[in-house]
Amino acid sequence: MASGVDDDVFQQLMDAVTRFARERLIPAERQVEEENEVPAEIIADMREMGLFGLSTPQEFGGVGVSAAQEAQLIEALCYASLSFRSLIGTNVGIGSQGIVMDGTSDQQARWLPGIASGEIIASFALTEPDHGSDAGGIR
Repeated sequence: MASGVDDDVFQQLMDAVTRFARERLIPAERQVEEENEVPAEIIADMREMGLFGLSTPQEFGGVGVSAAQEAQLIEALCYASLSFRSLIGTNVGIGSQGIVMDGTSDQQARWLPGIASGEIIASFALTEPDHGSDAGGIR
């Protein structure tokens, strides 16, 4: 996991995410519920803010926040509907972190910049031992 951004940068991020949730996301909640999708312009705003790459290291185009900083930012984002958190969830969590922690340098260079920008939406599939695929054997 990333070691985090400095306090001044983190406070700017917190202020921006808090403002975004209250001024942009909460007013869009009804539309998201009625249309069953997050509007493209909100997704573009989330990409521009770097929300898809919060936990991805800066060297791969991410923000590089620590786990504690990420938790605080996600809490601020979640003042609005959890639909918005779900949109970035796997990119910020297990989808990117498996590559950050255990990916080869080639895998990191290939996938992390697109995940951090939100151009690639990551996922992670896992089954139990002896039932389906062996996630531990995937390289």
